Amino acid sequence: MSDKGLTLMLQGTPISPGLAQGIIHVQHSLLGPIDAPVDIQQNNVEEEFSRLDVATSRISDDLFVLATRVEKEIDSRLAEVFGAHQLMLNDSSLREELRKEIVDNLVNASSAVKTVFLRWEKRFLLMESQIARDKGDDMRDISIRLRSALAGITVHPLDEIPDDCVLAVSRLLPSDTVFLTGRPISAALLEYGSTGSHAALFARQMGLPCISGFVDILTGMPHGAVALVDADAGIVTIRPREKQNVIFKKKVADKEHEYRLARSRALDSAVTKDGVTISVLANVGCSADTEKAMSNGAEGVGLYRLEQAYLGRVVPPNSDELLDEMRQTLDAARGCPVYVRLLDIGSDKPLPFIGFLAETNPSLGRRGIRFLREYPGLLKTQLRAVLELAGEFDVHVLVPMVTLPDDVSVVKECLAQLCLERQISPPTRLGAMIETPAAALAAQEIVKHVDFLSFGSNDLTQYAFAADRENAAVEHYYKDASDVIFRLLKLTHDDVPDVPLSLCGELAGRPEHIPRLLQCGIRTFSIAAPLIPVIKETIRNSWCSAPLKRKQ
Repeated sequence: MSDKGLTLMLQGTPISPGLAQGIIHVQHSLLGPIDAPVDIQQNNVEEEFSRLDVATSRISDDLFVLATRVEKEIDSRLAEVFGAHQLMLNDSSLREELRKEIVDNLVNASSAVKTVFLRWEKRFLLMESQIARDKGDDMRDISIRLRSALAGITVHPLDEIPDDCVLAVSRLLPSDTVFLTGRPISAALLEYGSTGSHAALFARQMGLPCISGFVDILTGMPHGAVALVDADAGIVTIRPREKQNVIFKKKVADKEHEYRLARSRALDSAVTKDGVTISVLANVGCSADTEKAMSNGAEGVGLYRLEQAYLGRVVPPNSDELLDEMRQTLDAARGCPVYVRLLDIGSDKPLPFIGFLAETNPSLGRRGIRFLREYPGLLKTQLRAVLELAGEFDVHVLVPMVTLPDDVSVVKECLAQLCLERQISPPTRLGAMIETPAAALAAQEIVKHVDFLSFGSNDLTQYAFAADRENAAVEHYYKDASDVIFRLLKLTHDDVPDVPLSLCGELAGRPEHIPRLLQCGIRTFSIAAPLIPVIKETIRNSWCSAPLKRKQ
């Protein structure tokens, strides 16, 4: 990159789509207060303990407020990030280590936070699990928050950025990205950030165009220069010529026209060119998600995540509490099909009433149904609530992280037992989440116990390629639109041609892949609410079967 007055075209990695233009603003520091260790006297130790406790309590409250705001304004799944931050901040072993640092080295609370959190960050980086390694950004985020609170800093570094700018910054931590919500920023350019990072997920939900992969962005990106950002293609044009401006404006106008057309037809059915009606449902986690989805044309809820009802609780919800939560969340979808995914949690997302599960590689350990099989009380509570809900809603149950046929037979037996106790017939349909290659290959055995299958493309990709989507170091291995994934989908369809197949995950929300997904036998898509109009319009312009080619 150069600071001269020449036109530059830079290629990066698109992590949140969109088109935007603006003046580049290079933000040099988001690191919070940088301070040298401050020594204290022995008689100041209790005072530093008190300062640390007050700051911890304040940040814990802030994180709760932030999680609530994110759940209402952006996406319930992303609110879980700050719920996890709150759990980490209040971890008893972390608190004891901070106090020990103050006592042993006679340093103030801020110095202890800086040292201990850096130590924890390094521990995560040295762990075998990539999920654990990726906790480094979370630890850094919490550290900055806590040190800022101790220093009395209340102004965020991004508070002074110019309106409508193209923000150029090394990286965006989760709280940085949320801070940008509602602010007039055109786009973001990053040095670090993978497509599966928290920052990317937040940016996509906010509709913020974002591109990563610009080396030495702080020194090389020209501050104050005009930029055209094509985050669909990952291209930034700096100091564009007149012809480039004209072409870009036309592209923006065409895209806006396409969206307006899709939005005007959002409530209509999605019928392919060859007359097949496709169901387009929504991924939700709270009532705001459901309301937004239904107004955008969703025909129901294809993935209701229960995690938000469990995270941050000292004790798990009972079936009545869970029922109330589900009723409130799904109210806007009454009369439509709703698919409730059983609790999909594991050792990478600890529950306060269970704590961390000691595993060297959580992503290959007790997740989803594996976790629920170990804690059958949690499974029964969820199924009781679902059975009650079925009296008011058209409920379907999704079993997460199925690998073996007995993963679903266990749930089916538990459901049958609960129905027997109530002397009722099972009122719900049961489905398996296909998120591992083993499950895709065992579909013929799995369907003996279920009514439908639902592909989770995010996990299916990471397990097929042994590449965590949060790990930028192996990002080029994570290819959710690879022929490998489509072959697994098609193979499953060919093995069980009469079984309904649905798809949730980011692949389902990408218009360019819809035609091929339809030809793999997918007849139901579950996606984020903002994507529904465009995906329905894409379906209307697609074929379920490849159209016959005319002979020349």
